[in-house]
Amino acid sequence: MDKVVIKSAKTIDEAVEMALNELGVSQDKVTIDVLSEGKKGFLGLGSVEARVKVTYSCNSPADKAEDYLNGLFNCLGIEVQLKTEYEDEKVNVTMDCDEETVGFIIGRRGETLDALQYLASLVVNKGEENYIRVSLDIEGYREKREETLIRLAKSRAAAVAKSHRSVTLEPMNPNERRIIHSTLQDYKNIYTYSIGDDPQRRIVIAPKKREYGSDYKSKYRYNRKENELVIDGAPAEMAADIEAADE
Repeated sequence: MDKVVIKSAKTIDEAVEMALNELGVSQDKVTIDVLSEGKKGFLGLGSVEARVKVTYSCNSPADKAEDYLNGLFNCLGIEVQLKTEYEDEKVNVTMDCDEETVGFIIGRRGETLDALQYLASLVVNKGEENYIRVSLDIEGYREKREETLIRLAKSRAAAVAKSHRSVTLEPMNPNERRIIHSTLQDYKNIYTYSIGDDPQRRIVIAPKKREYGSDYKSKYRYNRKENELVIDGAPAEMAADIEAADE
């Protein structure tokens, strides 16, 4: 799909700049046709403004994502630099802006960033035969959030293993729930499942009591000499988490 903007100004450069600002793209991504070079006239009489036609072809998924986000940010009156990449049916968009704007874009627990990602995904996938994943990130927030969720999952799993009581986490989006499930999928004495409907869908971390049957208690013993809880067959990672939770 092509977007065409025609602008007039005193000079060709000014007209081009006006068109680029309206499109929200850089000059290397457009085609410029000079419709009129303009002329100054004499004593202000008979002057003709320069006129240009600027065409932007936003056919690739990366172009569609960048075009949509630039237009949105321009409407909001905020300045954000975008870097887009498209590979293996996935569009990655990284954003850079001032510190105050970063907080605005991320929102509470990433809710605004997730909303922008969802809207960009709708735009990118319109008219596409195969589904294209879209990922938006700013200031490395996604990686930091994943690290936080992994620590949370391990901490809560340690608490469940120690108390043998289920723990329900705060509502999370599908991607964040995936991180929790993936982190705990190899733990032998706990399991995870989700309850509720989006956007209030939550993960429950529960002990695998039924798996051990009457032998369940024998799987847990307390070493009084070493003052530590021992879980037979538990992964070393789980034992380390329980030891850390006891400190």
